[in-house]
Amino acid sequence: MPVDARFAYVASLGDDALVLGQRLGEWCGHAPTVELDLSLANLGLDLIGQAQHLLGYAAELEGAGRDADALAFRRDVLAFRNCLMVEQPNGDLARTLARHLLFSTWQKLMFEQMTAIRDDRLAAIASKAVKEVAYHVRFASEWVIRLGDGTEESHRRMREGLAWQWRFSDEMFETPDDLKGLIADGLAVDPATLRHDWDRAIDVVLAEARLSRPPQARGVTGGRQGRHGEHLGLMLAEMQFLPRAYPDAIW
Repeated sequence: MPVDARFAYVASLGDDALVLGQRLGEWCGHAPTVELDLSLANLGLDLIGQAQHLLGYAAELEGAGRDADALAFRRDVLAFRNCLMVEQPNGDLARTLARHLLFSTWQKLMFEQMTAIRDDRLAAIASKAVKEVAYHVRFASEWVIRLGDGTEESHRRMREGLAWQWRFSDEMFETPDDLKGLIADGLAVDPATLRHDWDRAIDVVLAEARLSRPPQARGVTGGRQGRHGEHLGLMLAEMQFLPRAYPDAIW
């Protein structure tokens, strides 16, 4: 299997973690309570740690002399392969929590399967990450339930936040053509196989939160192929400014 396919796969996982970690970091100093401020920052740090490992491994597979920092800070927006959900603006707290529930539930299922693939390095990264992501799922679930089953206002916001994020969920379960060979060789997880367990886990949380699934709508996809909205470009312009302005700086 060509290295470039493995590079693209591992880099896409790293991009998911990097972009969502950056988004959660934007809450630092802006969350409605100190508890949430610290919690969201810590979730973001977990994701940045995952991105460091995944992008570092992707750079080794690429063999072009780049490292994790180069992939994070010196790629243009069209080279990123994260799913569209993670790059969406935070919105209010309910929208952020809805995103985290949907994505982290998928990520946990994916890492659980990844611990058994034939790529020992990726399996080891997944073994560590799945422990962190299990907490992410619990945190997001508890808050979605708290807001959904709370006041009329919190319920409305949670319902609207869920509807905003739901249209991006289908992309997480797509199986691109260049991934099929890796799956056949036991080097990657087939995202499509995660759908049943994801649906079941999400439905349990929504039932307790007194929330219904949003109406079925056409999914918004393209992030895995490098087709992003304006949100990612604006985020990267801020995130990448210092490393690009001072490329020889040592931190």
